[in-house]
Amino acid sequence: MEAGSAVGARSTWAPAVRNRDRGQDRALPRRRVRCRAAAMPPSVRTVSIPFADLKERGRDLSGKIEEGLGPNGLGIISISDVPDFPALRRTLLRLAPRVANLPEDVKKQLEDPDSRYPSYCRPNIWPADHLPELEIAFKALGKLMLEVGLMLARHCDLYVMQHGVGPYDGESLEQTISRSRCHKGRLLYYFPRQFSTQKEGGDSVSSWCGWHTDHGSLTGLTCGLFMKNSVEVPCPDSAAGLYIRTRDNRVVKVTFGEDELAYQIGETTEILSRGRLCATPHCVQAPSSENASNVERSTFAMFMQPDWNETLKFPSEIPYHQELIPPNGALTFGEYSERLVNKYYQGKT
Repeated sequence: MEAGSAVGARSTWAPAVRNRDRGQDRALPRRRVRCRAAAMPPSVRTVSIPFADLKERGRDLSGKIEEGLGPNGLGIISISDVPDFPALRRTLLRLAPRVANLPEDVKKQLEDPDSRYPSYCRPNIWPADHLPELEIAFKALGKLMLEVGLMLARHCDLYVMQHGVGPYDGESLEQTISRSRCHKGRLLYYFPRQFSTQKEGGDSVSSWCGWHTDHGSLTGLTCGLFMKNSVEVPCPDSAAGLYIRTRDNRVVKVTFGEDELAYQIGETTEILSRGRLCATPHCVQAPSSENASNVERSTFAMFMQPDWNETLKFPSEIPYHQELIPPNGALTFGEYSERLVNKYYQGKT
């Protein structure tokens, strides 16, 4: 199981569950920041695009793309009215507590130490005998989020090219994601707290996910599902949720509807788009009100990224992680990922 308060289930489509705090979504921020419940940052609604508009290949969505994902955006955008998404989301997220509460000997069978948990090339492992519906629900939601992500990627390509940046040195975001074999779905479950306290004016001692910036291409997100005593409940604390640090160094709480799909830009896309599409540091704040005790949270993230062997050309004008890039400016995504993980974790393997 994932160390700490969350259980991760991940691989290309499937869970390989255990200590996995070095995965893609654990990249440390370029600046150390904290969530503070007492400050009550402003709440901002994501820029939203109707699915009917997104699927029209000829529709000009550059204004929405720039507003949500451009240099002055939050690095996140939501898609509304996606067919079948609400039911698929609820079906999978309600299975997360059942995975977490499987017998210890069954969970032991799902461990795969040889995968070096952040990696992507091991076979999927499913609890087929004890929770056969998990594989079906996991793949169904993951497939839908990938398909919608590809539609969004195409419109991102059009926006970037409108601003004079070639299609990623000959490779568009849509094409790169489309041919990749190592996208990663991660089902996350946050155990219920027996108590939840917050020091007045202090740091968030119950933050569910620390500050990080995704280092892949595009991350799909569902809104969290909260349950108490096996019954679905609203979020018990208005201060809880997703927080983003903006380009002008402000912290804002970001909201989107439970029936909407959200997508965040990763650092690889920011670098290859020469900053036209921007990744932002973000964290998840746990509820800390009196009503938060015994409340559990489930969510699902779909990490879309280049293939492990995809050669990427990193432009010198984007300064991120230049110490990792060779003089010719080219690395495979796998090499880049390994170097980045080792940088953050001081060369530990």
